[in-house]
Amino acid sequence: MEQINFLAVLAAAASAFLLGGLWYGPLFKQAWCREAGVDPNASNGHPARIFGGAFVLSLIAAAAFAYFLGPSPAPAKAMATGALTGLCWVAASFGINYLFAGRSLKLWLIDGGYHTLQFALYGVILGFWH
Repeated sequence: MEQINFLAVLAAAASAFLLGGLWYGPLFKQAWCREAGVDPNASNGHPARIFGGAFVLSLIAAAAFAYFLGPSPAPAKAMATGALTGLCWVAASFGINYLFAGRSLKLWLIDGGYHTLQFALYGVILGFWH
């Protein structure tokens, strides 16, 4: 753990927020809300709790991914590893849950697509900043 660049991990976690703001905002908000059965105008709790909790979880994911990649990953390999992690571990796991919950393919594509890009972005940041 001492070889992890925690500034890079912090930047990677912050990148998840930027991506999420675009992904679940102007790009897919309406479709995601419709498919998830969520009222786009309803509050789902205090914003500090939601965003604070999401940032802590993004930080945990970025730190674990940095540990998984090791201290000096090649940028291209780190990005590819991130994309495969997002698609084959995170999105595939969501897919299993979504099948049993009767969720739509469209919702899985939105959520799985976000996490695939999230981890690819983690890989880019961690690969270039070591």
